Amino acid sequence: MRQKELRIALVCYGGVSLAVYMHGVTKELWKLARASRAYHAHEPASGPVERVWQRWLRQIEEECGLRLRVLPDILTGASAGGINAVFLAQAIHSGQSLEPLTELWLDNADVEELIAPEARPWSKAAKFWFMPVVLYMLRQPDSAVSESVAPETRAEVRRKVSHLVRGRWFEPPFSGPHFSRLIHDALEAMAAAPASKPLLPPGHPLDLVVTATDFRGHRELLRMNSPPVVEESEHRMPIGFRKRTPAASGQNLAERCELTFAARATASFPGAFPPLRLAEIDDMVERTAGEGGWPGREAFLRRIMPSHIDQGTSEQVSLIDGSVLVNAPFRSAINALPARPAQREVDRRIAYIDPRPDRVRALQHDITQPVGFFSAIFGSLSTIPREQPIRDNLEQLERQSREAARLRQMVHTLRPEIEAVVDRLFGRTLFLDRPTPKRLASWRTKAQQAAAQQAGYAFQSYAQAKMALVVEQLARLLCAGLGEPGGEDIEELAARIRSELDRRGLASLAAEKGTGASEDAITFLRAHDLAFRIRRLRLIARRLSRDWEADPELDDEGLEEARDAIYRALSLYFEHESAEPLGPEFGLIAGRAMDEPGEALDWLAKARDLPATDLAAEQILSDALDAMPPNLRRRVLMAYLGFPFYDVATLPLLRNEGLTEFDPVKVDRISPEDARSIRPGGTSATLRGTEFFNFGGFFSRAYRENDYLWGRLHGAERMVDLVCSTLPDHLPEGEIVQFKRELFLAICDEEADRAICNAKLIDGLRAEIEARLHN
Repeated sequence: MRQKELRIALVCYGGVSLAVYMHGVTKELWKLARASRAYHAHEPASGPVERVWQRWLRQIEEECGLRLRVLPDILTGASAGGINAVFLAQAIHSGQSLEPLTELWLDNADVEELIAPEARPWSKAAKFWFMPVVLYMLRQPDSAVSESVAPETRAEVRRKVSHLVRGRWFEPPFSGPHFSRLIHDALEAMAAAPASKPLLPPGHPLDLVVTATDFRGHRELLRMNSPPVVEESEHRMPIGFRKRTPAASGQNLAERCELTFAARATASFPGAFPPLRLAEIDDMVERTAGEGGWPGREAFLRRIMPSHIDQGTSEQVSLIDGSVLVNAPFRSAINALPARPAQREVDRRIAYIDPRPDRVRALQHDITQPVGFFSAIFGSLSTIPREQPIRDNLEQLERQSREAARLRQMVHTLRPEIEAVVDRLFGRTLFLDRPTPKRLASWRTKAQQAAAQQAGYAFQSYAQAKMALVVEQLARLLCAGLGEPGGEDIEELAARIRSELDRRGLASLAAEKGTGASEDAITFLRAHDLAFRIRRLRLIARRLSRDWEADPELDDEGLEEARDAIYRALSLYFEHESAEPLGPEFGLIAGRAMDEPGEALDWLAKARDLPATDLAAEQILSDALDAMPPNLRRRVLMAYLGFPFYDVATLPLLRNEGLTEFDPVKVDRISPEDARSIRPGGTSATLRGTEFFNFGGFFSRAYRENDYLWGRLHGAERMVDLVCSTLPDHLPEGEIVQFKRELFLAICDEEADRAICNAKLIDGLRAEIEARLHN
């Protein structure tokens, strides 16, 4: 049975009150991931929506011969979209329910709940002298309410806006501490509810990144020609979490106060909430019973704001909404893609939620009219995108995909020639001798030296690319040991490591012309070149998972056993990629690495002991080769021993990426414009939170319920589309429509049972679904 993982990196835009719609979308991704995990574990589904998904996953396996698992493993977000990313990441990592977030959005995302107590008008007489002005402003034909709010809710919106206007002036009307408590309470409610198992396989990394804006900025140093160093103010502050998935349920992705900090910081909408300062979270921790303080406080702050820690200004940092600078954090998702383990064939997607792709039409609908006072203010804050990163990032992904395609073509073209070289090099030895670990090591060494010698003058460029990659990875590992996975220190530390290698006579890996690598270079690479080992096994993994999958000469059981062996061997090397297994002593070594790079290199060589890992990996591989049928064994050996020849040819050409990534990354949008099975018309026909310049949902629960339900329905439809797009065979259109209908009705049934949304709204949607998608 062919197996595939559909891996989703989700990007949640900022969208003010449209975050309620985005929550509905993220809930459907969560439901699909829960159903997929339970299906692979042969466990029953836990709800009506999951049961529908499980039936369809079983149907896909029967009709397409594909066992599919859906893994949302990268989550990024900005503003209120960042809140959705934080809660979804916690639910995926812990197995906890996402339902408390629904209650947070529907019950509490209202101006009258969020307004600070000291900002409430204490009576009808509060600023009574301003009432005529308020009423006049709000009832004018060109007022903000009249311009952008539907007639049936204008009275409610006017009443709530008047409360804001008549409250305190020149200070944010909403309470920051209250907002933090709401987020913290929702996380506590998740922890208190029964949890299932985590939604990713044990050991699989989960990345969460939300964006915040450092209002006053922090100092960063830029290296130039003249002057050599200049100071620059940096205002971007990504808040990231990376953790491997546990086997047991209920474990937090991070300390609860840190997740609260991230969600509160990214959603500090300017003017509405006060900027977040550390004292607010410290006060919340102090008042929260059973929290046990904040033991990881210093490490967390050192990781997210190292410049402020060094300058002693962390207590004064003021963080505002992440959407001010980065409304669509694609780059954070792209940066999390490399070096992720794979157990099966992978279809990688970046899916982004954009509730208002019609924003261009909305801004230009009456281009001949001048922009009004309120339109200019609210439009600048909430409607006009604050940057345009999508095009640049999508073009970057497209370039990477083209490079991956060229790489595949290059490897395919080289294969006959390289296999002929390997055949001449070893003759019938490979097929007469049993492949023991000792023999594999001997064959591997012989193949690597032959590839180096036969490369001729091209070996020098390969050696330089290889050395640069090893040095960069060592620098990144040492910075991670300090809790600083990125930043300027990587370049400086890499330069110090290169100087140390020059001192040791390793300025070049090449020996005399035409003789390959020097003995000292080989010793260095055996101690530190982790990437080469991973690239080699990934080449075989790809051949087993993709290239040979449909070959009638190879038996499925043999392929499956071979895949399992390769991924078990890969997992041994993946353990050495992070700083976690190196223990607390590594932090001390990393702290001295800038001054003592030689000590750090020697310590890492001993602590990681990659040659010992080679022995364990080759034992796994030799056992697997011994059990393989002869035709499969020959192909695996040809790929394993031919890899140095491929690597010499490809590594210098692909910016040190080499053979680590073969497949393109595909991008999918999730929006009302892309989900029209139930109601055509897109955003304007379905969402209500778009009114009052995207603030509409904060003034009406009816709007929030409407947008939440449409978010679920649109999210479900787009999840179906994503699954269909990864299948090897096209399913009949009628079958897909019928499945969508079942899924939509299951959502209505689930919401009717929960009874947190208006029953008439649910009944109306059900009738529309049945009329539009009838049998």
